[in-house]
Amino acid sequence: MSKKSKSPKKPPVQTELEPEIRAITDSIKENYMPYAMSVIVSRALPEIDGFKPSHRKLLYTMYKMGLSKGPRAKSADIVGQTMALHPHGDQAIYETMVRMTRGNGALLQPWIDSKGNFGRIYSRDMQYAAYRYTEARLDPACELLFEGINQDAVDFVDNYSGTFKEPTLLPVQVPTILLNNTQGIAVGMASNICSFNLGELLDATLALIADPEAKIIDYMPAPDFPTGGRLVYEPEKMQKIYETGRGSFHLRAKHRLIPKSRLIEVYEIPYTTRVENIIEDITNQVRKGSLKEVTDVRDETDLNGLKIAIEYKASADPEFLIQKLYNLTSMESSFSLNLNLLIDYRPQVMSVRDVLLEWLDWRESTIKRQRSFELNKLRDQLHLLKALELILLDIDEAIKIIRRTEKEAEVVPNLQAAFKLDERQAEYVAEIKLRHLNREYLLRRVAEISELEKRISKLERVIASSKLLRSEIAAELKHYRKKYAIDRKTELISPNKVTSLSKEELINDYNVKYFLSAEGYFKKIALTSLRSAGELKLKEGDRIIAEEEGANKSELLFFTNKAQVYKLFGYELEDHKPSEFGAFLAHTLELDEDEEVLFFHATDEDFKGFLILAFADGRAVKIALEQYQTKTKRKKLVRAFYDKAELVGLKWVEEAEGNGDICFHNTQDRLILLDSDLIPLMSTRSSRGAKIMSQRKGYQLNAILEPEELGLKTEEQEYYRIRTLPAAGRFVKDETIIDKQLSFDKLAGEN
Repeated sequence: MSKKSKSPKKPPVQTELEPEIRAITDSIKENYMPYAMSVIVSRALPEIDGFKPSHRKLLYTMYKMGLSKGPRAKSADIVGQTMALHPHGDQAIYETMVRMTRGNGALLQPWIDSKGNFGRIYSRDMQYAAYRYTEARLDPACELLFEGINQDAVDFVDNYSGTFKEPTLLPVQVPTILLNNTQGIAVGMASNICSFNLGELLDATLALIADPEAKIIDYMPAPDFPTGGRLVYEPEKMQKIYETGRGSFHLRAKHRLIPKSRLIEVYEIPYTTRVENIIEDITNQVRKGSLKEVTDVRDETDLNGLKIAIEYKASADPEFLIQKLYNLTSMESSFSLNLNLLIDYRPQVMSVRDVLLEWLDWRESTIKRQRSFELNKLRDQLHLLKALELILLDIDEAIKIIRRTEKEAEVVPNLQAAFKLDERQAEYVAEIKLRHLNREYLLRRVAEISELEKRISKLERVIASSKLLRSEIAAELKHYRKKYAIDRKTELISPNKVTSLSKEELINDYNVKYFLSAEGYFKKIALTSLRSAGELKLKEGDRIIAEEEGANKSELLFFTNKAQVYKLFGYELEDHKPSEFGAFLAHTLELDEDEEVLFFHATDEDFKGFLILAFADGRAVKIALEQYQTKTKRKKLVRAFYDKAELVGLKWVEEAEGNGDICFHNTQDRLILLDSDLIPLMSTRSSRGAKIMSQRKGYQLNAILEPEELGLKTEEQEYYRIRTLPAAGRFVKDETIIDKQLSFDKLAGEN
């Protein structure tokens, strides 16, 4: 039988209920990309007039409401009418309004004159009142924003509902893009523009008009902020920020010291922080023990302005405390400039010079449009006056034509034909009131022609000349500088006047006691806490095997069973209470598998002295402590000591020779006592040292002790003393252990 040929499979028919299968990249392009572009272009980034759409729509609404003069309007009314342009919710509009008010103080040059509680920029918790309780109107300085807006200076577009027009930009007369702080977060990009002093900003702009290559930093040395404070000023660094449009600089709070009251008062703070943040930072550092000198901190802000009061102990050095406050809290913070703005609907990161030059070009175009608008009106007026000049030759004839015309619709054509007028001129003549058809009125109006022609000629020269347009801009800037410039609020200080403390200097140093338990728990307890403490808490079955006094800044050396030494600073461990188990060293030090800490030593600042290490095979080695000092902050030293036998004890001695006596004990219950200078000093950490005790097979060295720990009397010391190495030692007498309270088994366990 012949096989039937198989027909090709038909593609499955997609029903209406089945979802369309699409590539995710296509969905992103069609859905997310338009959203991203909308956020970038229509919401987040400022334009050359210095405003984001939300700010511009609000100010224009207030302008149309007639709030440039007269009484203030309820904020609720302003917010409601703004929603006709900005449909993003009343609360979002009101928050935008709050930030632009004089009462809130967020802007170096506020645009809204406010009445009521609008909060304060320096306080996070000082909330503004609801919009039904507050009132506002445009600040007088808004004359800088709207001049020429009704004279075709800028483009207008339909609002979102198409019911009326709104401006795409405001025809600002000063470079507001650099006048106030503006922050925006878009999709994939952001903008963070700082404010500059108006007087300095206008000086720099005037300098660029005179010379496009002028050095801006000479006229506008640094940003200025409404909250004042101090700016750490480095001219070279600031110049680079100006050139790139990116960079950061440090801002500091201002304070005054009142020694009699042991008080530090902070009265101006960086723009980038809030009063509550500073108080929280100080409180947290006090809890950590980094600011133990502080006894109290409180917010004493009142009607006179911001004030944070910081009380300190009588024993504290207030100047050093102030430097710690700057280093440990947000009393010093940084501002990151990102001069990203929209130019012709395209985001660009620009230098300060380029921003000002771009603004000058744009301002020149707005003035040109405004003057063109004026020119067209004057030309139109001149055109109509020319008609009066023509009928002045024969007024009676004009009157006769109008009187003899039978139909109203034929009046204009008859006048056109008789005096060779165009339709608009004839319409204008026909509309002249009867009382104005006297020779005096007509002569007076015709006399205006000469003045109009002069004004038209002047405007034509201005419009055609970039130089004349720039001169007009310069005149405006000089006028507004004289009218609105104020003194700089943020003080500039040299880095030489700023004391930067190192991490170690910021750490409080105080006496502590360290404890190591058999199960690997490590405690750091301040001596002040230890004196009033009860019994140390340990896990069941655990015991203390080593303890040592030191300082919070001591560098701790942990000796392990794998001949490795781990290093850790005392301040890296938090203070423990006697009732706590302490830090588990296996996790804290990140020990290797099956590795455990046997002994530790707390060093002093200079790594003075020597370590004597004893090993189970009867050897001992003396190593200078500085052998464990490293220039870099290494956390782990491998092959840190002799590794052919178990480390059974270590002791710190102050001098290499003549330091005193030391005892060694082994599992045969033999003891030797010798001068520590008999043990040779080795130059490397891994040296095997010298044989100390001669031991029979099966016995090991198990402890290194000081005579004082054993309570040996003078005559007993001579009994165990040896003068040559190695030595077998003497069996321990029962009376050697005072009151039989200790045993070598316990001593071996503790050491």
